[in-house]
Amino acid sequence: MSQIACPQCLATNRVPEDKPAEKARCGSCKAALFDGHPVEADEKSFDTLVNRTDIPVVVDFWAPWCGPCRMMAPAYEQAAAHLEPEVRLLKVDTQANPGLAARFGIRSIPTLAVFKDGKEVTRQAGAMPGPQLIRWIESVTAYA
Repeated sequence: MSQIACPQCLATNRVPEDKPAEKARCGSCKAALFDGHPVEADEKSFDTLVNRTDIPVVVDFWAPWCGPCRMMAPAYEQAAAHLEPEVRLLKVDTQANPGLAARFGIRSIPTLAVFKDGKEVTRQAGAMPGPQLIRWIESVTAYA
C-alpha cells in the first residue's frame, strides 16, 4: 500500500500496489489523486502533500515575475503528465508563500527540491528544458 495525499481535500488515501494508481480517486472527496498536472501548494497544504505521500515529491519554487520560471512552466507540466503517478509534482509560488521560501532557504528561482518521506533529498536551481527536466527528475527520484 502507498499513501497519497489528495490534492483537493488533503485527505490521506491508501492506494494498493496492485491497482493502477493513475486511476485512483480520493476516498473522501472522490477527486482523482493524479490528473497529469502539477499541484499548486501553499503554506496550508504543503506539509500534508509532502509528508503524507509515500512517493517522491518534486517541488518547483517559482514566482510569477520570474522569466525563467515562466519559460520552464510548460516543461514542468509535461513532466507531471509523463511522471505521474510514480512522482508527485508540486508548484509553490514564492511571492504568495514567502514563509515556505524562507523555511527552505530558497535564494534563487526557479529551484526544484525533491522530497522523500517528508525530507528534502536534493535540489537544483535554474530552469531546464523538458527532456533534461524529466531525465533529472527520473535520475534523482530513482534512488529517493
